[in-house]
Amino acid sequence: MQVRTVSALLFCSLAAIGAGASDTLAATTGGVTAAEPSSGSAKAAKPAPKVHLFPVTSRSQSVAYHGPVYERTTTGEVVPFVPGVSSSTPASTTGTAASVTGGAPPTGAVTTGIPLELSSGEGMTAATGPAVRPQLLVPGTTTRYVDGLAAAPMSAPAAVQEIVWAGNEVIGLPYIYGGGHASFTSRGYDCSGTVSFALHGANLLSTPEDSSEFETWGSHGAGRWVAIFSNPGHAYMTVAGLRLDTSAADDPSAQQGPRWRPLRPANSGFVVRHPKGL
Repeated sequence: MQVRTVSALLFCSLAAIGAGASDTLAATTGGVTAAEPSSGSAKAAKPAPKVHLFPVTSRSQSVAYHGPVYERTTTGEVVPFVPGVSSSTPASTTGTAASVTGGAPPTGAVTTGIPLELSSGEGMTAATGPAVRPQLLVPGTTTRYVDGLAAAPMSAPAAVQEIVWAGNEVIGLPYIYGGGHASFTSRGYDCSGTVSFALHGANLLSTPEDSSEFETWGSHGAGRWVAIFSNPGHAYMTVAGLRLDTSAADDPSAQQGPRWRPLRPANSGFVVRHPKGL
């Protein structure tokens, strides 16, 4: 009986000591009793998702697209695109032409669809300034070439879509040195004037920039959706996989002036920038 009492006292003492040690350890771990180490290895933390950047170079010169094409109407509805139907054509350009002319596009600049001349011959439009174009859309995240114009990706941010639609307004106009700098609205555009007009269409630029100024504009490097390439003599941009450029370099169409073109195989010799957040 006495042996049992001593054993019981000894067990209780050891239990109390163990409890005290646990309380002390808990105090050093923020009030939580340390857990037993796991027999298995600890799971590694999930890496942060990579930010997807669109390619800015390509060995292919093909811009062919054979998928579905849609159009955003003036009410914001997205419907299948039907060339020549004007009921869903925007009332004014997405660039500055509407504000300069009191809400109306420049005379002779209105089109009801994709002008045939953009994809035939020299591809020069009959418009005398930024022209109203259908606001084309395609499924996915890549900008597509549709009969001379660009269709914005449905899954892209609104600003990217607006850059594409504004760029469409000057497609087919002639190259004019200094065009688009005295005013966003011009009968023709040079390289940086074209880039400026497209950015202005998305409210990303308030005054035109020249190619040297674009070397320090926005943020460093290529963006997730947009990249601007500039040096003292030239500037162009890529928007979700398609190039907006006045130069026909690496473009089998050989058409001059503002055009949507395939990506170049290399962009050496240019400073690369992008709009913040894009």
